[in-house]
Amino acid sequence: MKKKLTAKERTDLFSALKTRFEANPQRHEKLKWDRVQAKLEANPGKLWSLLEMEKTGGEPDVISYNKRTGDMIFCDCSPESPKGRRSLCYDRDALKSRKENKPKGSAVEMAEAMGIEMLNEDEYQALQHLGPFDTKTSSWLVTPPAIRELGGAIFGDRRFDHVFIYHNGAESYYAARGFRGSLRI
Repeated sequence: MKKKLTAKERTDLFSALKTRFEANPQRHEKLKWDRVQAKLEANPGKLWSLLEMEKTGGEPDVISYNKRTGDMIFCDCSPESPKGRRSLCYDRDALKSRKENKPKGSAVEMAEAMGIEMLNEDEYQALQHLGPFDTKTSSWLVTPPAIRELGGAIFGDRRFDHVFIYHNGAESYYAARGFRGSLRI
């Protein structure tokens, strides 16, 4: 699998990220694009994952910056769950358990293949403080082992101006359910 960007892919990605960064200052107050660009240029191995987030409709943007460590967190900030990551069950075990009408894959495996982390419940709640996300869709979340061992998985959405965390069988999948990811750089 190709994990290096062409010059055009790199230029297009930087352009998309910069445009989104400048259009949404409330997500990263007091952070300047020059610092973000320098961080990205110093970590070219992470660009492929960001491009995958972009290509699947995630609209990644910086949502956190740690001044002490210099770490930046990019997160999917698309209004709805990324289109290229929907109709997935939760994980490989859930996919294997389906006898009929199997989905195209699982959220956990797709996140791993992209080199990103799925959001957990706390991260999802924090993202929702930056704007209204998943008002028509929902997103699988990292599920606590005790729930997963019983066959369940959790997901979140925003309805009636409130964030809800629900449960479902891990093998379920819906056209309106995907997953959001993050990438630490």
